[in-house]
Amino acid sequence: MSHSRIPQFYKFSVADRLRALLEREVISEVEYDALMDGTHLLDADTADRLIENVIGAFGLPMGLGLNFQINERDYLIPMVVEEPSIIAAVSSAAKLIRRSGGFTSTAERPMLIGQIQVVNVPHAAHAKQAVLQAKEEILNLANSLHPNMVARGGGAHDVEVVTHGATANHGEMLVVHLVVDTRDAMGANLVNTMCEGAAPLVEKITGGEVFLRILSNLTDRALVRARCVIAPETLATGDRAGTEVRDSIILANEFAEMDPYRATTHNKGIMNGIDAVAIATGNDWRAIEAAAHAYAARTGRYRSLTRWYADDAGNLVGELEMPLKVGTVGGQVESNQAVKIAHRVLGIESAAELAEVICAVGLAQNFAAIKALSTDGIQRGHMTLHARSVAMAAGATEANFDEVVDRLVAGGDIKVWKAREIIAGLDGQDVNDPANASATSTPKTDVVGHGEATGDFGYGKIIVLGEHSVVYGRHAIAAPIPLNVRAEVRPQASDIDLLIPRWGVEMRFSEPEGKISSLHESISLIAERLGVADRGMRIDVFPRVPRANGLGASAALAVAVIRAMARAFDIQISDREISNLAYDVEKIAHGTPSGIDNTLATFGRPILFRKDNPQARAEIRDLATPKPIPVVIGLSGVATLTAQTVGNVRAAWQKNPARYEAIFDQIDGLALAGVDALARGDIAELGDLMNIDHGLLNALQVSSWEIEELVEIARSNGALGAKLTGGGGGGAMIAVAERDRVEGVAAAMRAAGYNSFITEIRS
Repeated sequence: MSHSRIPQFYKFSVADRLRALLEREVISEVEYDALMDGTHLLDADTADRLIENVIGAFGLPMGLGLNFQINERDYLIPMVVEEPSIIAAVSSAAKLIRRSGGFTSTAERPMLIGQIQVVNVPHAAHAKQAVLQAKEEILNLANSLHPNMVARGGGAHDVEVVTHGATANHGEMLVVHLVVDTRDAMGANLVNTMCEGAAPLVEKITGGEVFLRILSNLTDRALVRARCVIAPETLATGDRAGTEVRDSIILANEFAEMDPYRATTHNKGIMNGIDAVAIATGNDWRAIEAAAHAYAARTGRYRSLTRWYADDAGNLVGELEMPLKVGTVGGQVESNQAVKIAHRVLGIESAAELAEVICAVGLAQNFAAIKALSTDGIQRGHMTLHARSVAMAAGATEANFDEVVDRLVAGGDIKVWKAREIIAGLDGQDVNDPANASATSTPKTDVVGHGEATGDFGYGKIIVLGEHSVVYGRHAIAAPIPLNVRAEVRPQASDIDLLIPRWGVEMRFSEPEGKISSLHESISLIAERLGVADRGMRIDVFPRVPRANGLGASAALAVAVIRAMARAFDIQISDREISNLAYDVEKIAHGTPSGIDNTLATFGRPILFRKDNPQARAEIRDLATPKPIPVVIGLSGVATLTAQTVGNVRAAWQKNPARYEAIFDQIDGLALAGVDALARGDIAELGDLMNIDHGLLNALQVSSWEIEELVEIARSNGALGAKLTGGGGGGAMIAVAERDRVEGVAAAMRAAGYNSFITEIRS
């Protein structure tokens, strides 16, 4: 067998790939010509002899899975599949795994079960005993129908009997199993014939009536097991240690072992590889799918087919066990030229060997999927492959195809409409015109936050003290966090396009779908106020602030877009004007915002804030602390809408204003005391104030059980104070602790299943 490593194979043209296979004697001259031509693989006349009512032959791409080493032998794996990324992913996985020794795979002797259903049985227990006593007679009869199979070492080898009790209308049911070795054949027709032939004898022996006579596709007598052992150092990525990646993969698999919803998708990923090889080799992929999923549910609960764990040496071990009955002989193999070529490329010598190869492919496919999911996310590695499909759908030609793909990937906007724009540009428009480049001018700013020019960023924030009461004219302390929202605006010929991939937003303003969203309204308001509503532009937003968590994401987005739009169109705007415009945008999302989010998003430094009131303008006072104060932020995982919690508090306030005004006054006193605590750098005092504030916020019924759990985790692990931050109802909480305790607090949150990160309040 030729070596399965063919460097740069994916970069070759189709003709060069086929030439490489020909030179390595993987395929013959005749097969080379057939693959180059394509039309002679399966013509309509041949197809007409395979199935009924033929009107043509349907094509699917056939590619090669590379780099496989299975049982110390190299394989090139033919795969027929229409979905991008599958072959690239499995080849990459095989390449990594071969560095640790490749795969081992073993197949049991492949047996099929044929079922003979018997009903109206007078006495099931007696009938069962009679059948078992007549086992040899039944086997001899079944084998007489296929003497050639018996001569090759196959045939019916055993008889089993299963009883199922009484049916609704046909008395007791008994099922006779013929256990048949079909050797290298798939064996469905063979087993069905044996069942038909043995049925009269079974009927006579049992005294019942035979009804169905057919094979079972639950091929749990043809189990195959694949295994790989991966050294952790080979798993390391640019920013993650190999042991961390190993543990992430194990955790991802545990999810699939415990949760049937995840297990379904997990096992579908395994079948992505298995089905592709089964189709290429002419096997019944539907039967393989049915058997795999039935086997996954054999315990009564649907589970993962794979198991990933760490061995005593710290290696990552992957194992896949599943039923896998395949064939290497028969009509499909002989009649379809593409299938014959696939078998030649594989170079397998038996159905058992083919099953071992297919099982290893399934394990590799699973590894590729959960490694991507547990590190970069499943989409990151798919972009180029997805772009190729999009470019083809948009009508890219051979001459401009690669250029279109490159531009799609570079822009990150992999959509058919964008590909068509690129094609139109390459066909005559100057897509490199300076008007289409990102603007480089800088808006006028009169305030600098965090020691840097604000540029096209909007800052996220935490409220240290004063949530909800700030809406009613009281003081609040807020501080920026090192998470932000960045925006880029590029002028274009027409239309406003908004893309926020992390939030799943992709919007063309001239083509609104249904009701206009608040996001659409917000961006439109910004463009109108800046005087560019009639200009075409593409707005790319890159948020690092979690959405709907009370950390100021919407205000940060507004500020970032205002700044980026001003940069793109060379508009002079001060930070005060940016904050005021962002406040008006916040009204769209939150109804009656306090003004604190847009202020923090703009200026990016700790402040004491009090909103406008009839007697005075908003009070905004910079705060200082002699030393940075460590803060842990915990995310509840529950999205929350500030407008909803603010509305709930307002409804309660309207019912009993005096009671709630008293609570707001208490919170106001805590915020003012917090100013002094910050000025002294007194973390213990600040923590006490936060604890009291959280109790008052809980009285306002804006907390949640997740937030309460996080607060308790923080306090029991050394936090001096902990409370919700933002609107509540979920979202986020914050905790302060001495510097030597913050990591322990954050780690305890993560151990309980929550996301957390560490920041600090600093002048």
